[in-house]
Amino acid sequence: MAAKNTTKDVADKLSVLLADSYILTLKTQAYHWNVKGEHFAALHKMFEEQYNELAPAIDEVAERIRALGQITPASFDEFSKLSSVKSTGGQPKWTEMVENLLKDHKTAAASARTVIEAAEAVDDSVSADLATERVAFHDKTIWMLGALVS
Repeated sequence: MAAKNTTKDVADKLSVLLADSYILTLKTQAYHWNVKGEHFAALHKMFEEQYNELAPAIDEVAERIRALGQITPASFDEFSKLSSVKSTGGQPKWTEMVENLLKDHKTAAASARTVIEAAEAVDDSVSADLATERVAFHDKTIWMLGALVS
């Protein structure tokens, strides 16, 4: 018999979403700073809009974890261990940047969907709504990034 979901399960899934979002924000900001090439202006602006959307969401996710009575992960070490989004260095071409972010937004959207599932199992509509907002952002960003490389 499967164990019953708890608010700790929701907080654990939120912690993964937090880590994915934090690493994704850092990567997006780095790409904003370092993009070059024929699409510089459009990508520079798009990446800035994306990390500006991610930053307040990180705070909301972190505070929701605390509202559920759990400790929020708050170090690069913890984020690296929890996140499926991996940090990258170097100077990739703009097409690689877009492809990397496309993959990472899909990962973050999947993390948010696991939060929704866990939250609904314990009637936690606040966490489910928060994660649904994140899915909407990531899905829109996936569409926009995908249009650049299709």
